[in-house]
Amino acid sequence: MRIVPGLKDGASIEETVRLVAQSFKLAGIEDALVDARALIGHALHLERAQLISQSDRLLEAREINAISALATRRLKREPVSRIVGHRAFWDLDLYVSPDVLVPRPETETVVEAALDFVVRGGLRQEKLRILDIGTGTGALLLALLQELPNAVGTGTDLSEAAIAVARSNADRNKLSDRARFVVCNIADGIEGHFDLVVSNPPYIPHAEIATLMPEVRDYDPAMALDGGTDGLDAYRAIARDTRRLLAPGGRLIVELGAGQEPAVAALFSQSGLTVLPARPDLSGIPRALVAHFPAVKVP
Repeated sequence: MRIVPGLKDGASIEETVRLVAQSFKLAGIEDALVDARALIGHALHLERAQLISQSDRLLEAREINAISALATRRLKREPVSRIVGHRAFWDLDLYVSPDVLVPRPETETVVEAALDFVVRGGLRQEKLRILDIGTGTGALLLALLQELPNAVGTGTDLSEAAIAVARSNADRNKLSDRARFVVCNIADGIEGHFDLVVSNPPYIPHAEIATLMPEVRDYDPAMALDGGTDGLDAYRAIARDTRRLLAPGGRLIVELGAGQEPAVAALFSQSGLTVLPARPDLSGIPRALVAHFPAVKVP
């Protein structure tokens, strides 16, 4: 059964985009037109420019059926990236599966903060070692390896299935020769020292998960969301491991949830780290917290 009102065989691409977008908008889906174009382009194997140039082309029944099937999934609030099977992040194209968190634009703030440290220190060409804790798709590690041609890195995750996705993405983006991935909790068994330790850890308080948007609550893996009672469990674990993992002069950079900067900064300070003001994302929310150990003064 076709769930988009008015969508019939022989509709033009332009009409189909309009009807699907209208259906999404009525369902309360943000970016309804963007999502409609993405799904229709995916169904027809057309880029956006092709959708526009072929806007008056009439669609066959099989094409309308394919579009309707995808629209039905989106109306159930399945994210577009999960429907099409991949997501753009930084300059990467990442495969996503039900086993991993879909990378968000705000997570790019962590990459920006890391590169700011590297560039300011004149370290772009150095053989930096990077650790990505809770790597998921591999987004943070792979984005940094893409920008830092001589760096090597390790991604960890508690989920074997997530590690398989990260390895696939390293291959997909031709970075597998400089990346390795390990199944473990936080960084158990990982030998330091790393110049950059980055992480987008689970940070949603357990009781708040039920209140999240359905695209997140119903489709992202709970393991990648649940930060415990107060949302800080993963930060505590990272703080405990940082001293053995971080190289002298290195930086720890973690993603924050909204309003978490004071609590996470206090945790890191208690572990002996010097904490810098968090870098805001494009919405102005403090998103990437940077910390380091004070330099050791030589007598």
